[in-house]
Amino acid sequence: MKSQIKHVFFDLDHTLWDFDKNSGLTFEKIFIQNNIDVDLKDFLMVYEPINFEYWKLYREEKVTKSALRYGRLKQSFEKIGVTVEDDVIHLLSEAYIDQLSTFNHVFDRTFEILDYLKGKYQLHIITNGFEEAQEKKMVTSKIKQYFQTVTNSEMVGVKKPNPKIFNFALELAKAKANESLMIGDNIEADIEGAHSVGMDTIHFDYKDVHNNHSFKRITHLKMLINHL
Repeated sequence: MKSQIKHVFFDLDHTLWDFDKNSGLTFEKIFIQNNIDVDLKDFLMVYEPINFEYWKLYREEKVTKSALRYGRLKQSFEKIGVTVEDDVIHLLSEAYIDQLSTFNHVFDRTFEILDYLKGKYQLHIITNGFEEAQEKKMVTSKIKQYFQTVTNSEMVGVKKPNPKIFNFALELAKAKANESLMIGDNIEADIEGAHSVGMDTIHFDYKDVHNNHSFKRITHLKMLINHL
């Protein structure tokens, strides 16, 4: 693979940018600011799978951006038995988006790996995240300068795993699919999506829970050195 690949595409959330950690810190901050009396650990335990499911629905065009932002909070509060008024949920959903990108934690060895790769390959981002938020995340966490191009779903009008977003990203990068590699945490959106247009793939399974597929898989970013 090393001799053939010229372009390496990364997902952002859950792949380079440590979404779970930054999200937890954001909720801690906005709950204190808005006097929301919940056990943060209990809330995050139900929020994370609910958020995952909402993003799946969003990728499939079954919910809107605003429905995702409201619904994941509403459902999480209901599941832990805490009553929060709708106007407060809307306020929290806006505060969450405003504050999330102010936190800058990335996965262990992110800078080391990006420094290692930047001299060998052209690096790019393909993300389903919202344009304004993703830009801020990359700037705040000081990783933006590593990437030649950034493709997000709002630019293209479709989301991963739709082939259009991968083809758009390849065209923007002036890259051929058979010379390109996609690295991401989501098997459906990142790996199967990229595979469908002829890109090579590496699944970043940072929770080490998906070992039942045939795609190349790593559980830590440092393992990329074995492949690239």
